[in-house]
Amino acid sequence: MQAIILAAGIGKRLGEQGKNRPKALLEFGKKSLLERHIEILNHFDFSNIIVVSGYHADDLAKNLAIVNSKIPVQMVVNPDYEEGSIVSLSVAMDMLKENSEIILMDADVLYDSHIIKKLIGSDYANCLLLDRNLSENDVEAVKICVAGDKIVDFHKKITKEYDFCGESVGFFRFDSMMAGRLASRVKEYIKDGKRDIWYEEAIRDLILNHPDAFSYEDITGLPWIEIDFPQDIKKAEGEILTKLKDNGRF
Repeated sequence: MQAIILAAGIGKRLGEQGKNRPKALLEFGKKSLLERHIEILNHFDFSNIIVVSGYHADDLAKNLAIVNSKIPVQMVVNPDYEEGSIVSLSVAMDMLKENSEIILMDADVLYDSHIIKKLIGSDYANCLLLDRNLSENDVEAVKICVAGDKIVDFHKKITKEYDFCGESVGFFRFDSMMAGRLASRVKEYIKDGKRDIWYEEAIRDLILNHPDAFSYEDITGLPWIEIDFPQDIKKAEGEILTKLKDNGRF
């Protein structure tokens, strides 16, 4: 199993707090988000970890150099990091080993390690993580919508009928066959010049084309937050970090 961490983007919406450093280097409890990812992943059986950098890639490399990891960590640079995240995923896919299961992760998430444990331990080979604590007015959240026992849509803007929706954590699991399909779909987008889109578009295509192959794990109640805005940093420091300490998973 391989892990891919997408850490190339610019935190423009963070204002001064995101200036001159990637979001993955934001620190909570004296550890960067990237350090936390690597430490958590080292509790599981990964063959390697691929980190896709871009914005201030040298700073990410310096941070990786001081992180103790028994799992080999490879950093690959996306020079076109100002384009859509589909480009970063394309760069990562070029590094994949054949016949390898993958875990795909956004770097800008502070989370309880049990969230990853649920994903890796899932009975579903192709799996998303769903949190039911979703505000209907949250236009920024990428939503996982379910009808019956099937995922019927995966997007910020939902067009399908559904029974309920939850927010995607931004972590995914794919078996080797689906990882290959994802790589092919991403390359198609790049070939067609669609370099300004989110990588979630490619995942949505797979879900809609292979609905029986996908499912989800419900992680509602476990603490996590995606860091997009200054208020997210405040919540991460004042609420999420406290819960991680209380759970003994600091």
